[in-house]
Amino acid sequence: MRSSRHNKSVEDTKTEADKLLNTLFTQAKAQFGDAVQSFWFYDGELCPGCLQHPIGVVKFKGRDALALNAFIYRPRGVLIGYFLCEACASFIFKEAQKNPYKQTPLHADIELNLTTAYHKHLASLDA
Repeated sequence: MRSSRHNKSVEDTKTEADKLLNTLFTQAKAQFGDAVQSFWFYDGELCPGCLQHPIGVVKFKGRDALALNAFIYRPRGVLIGYFLCEACASFIFKEAQKNPYKQTPLHADIELNLTTAYHKHLASLDA
């Protein structure tokens, strides 16, 4: 099966994302120590920011890129990785230019949506 987003197999794309997330996990472990125990990658089709647009390639400095992001879900010590759609990634990039290192309300939405998705994932393991 081919992914329409990346013209690679879905498994190849997931493997590449897992490698990148493993690098982020190693960096988070070095910075935050035992606060980070594991990682999980959100692989939903819709952007966790808006829950409307598919995730995919975004333009960054005139080039195609993927907006790979992560946050630490502290209650579980899980680094959750995710991609954003172009609209949400562009919004965050623009806001970061205006107010560096400040979270936007979109960040709170993303964390809430990803936390919900993570709990659904955990529930599916129990099924």
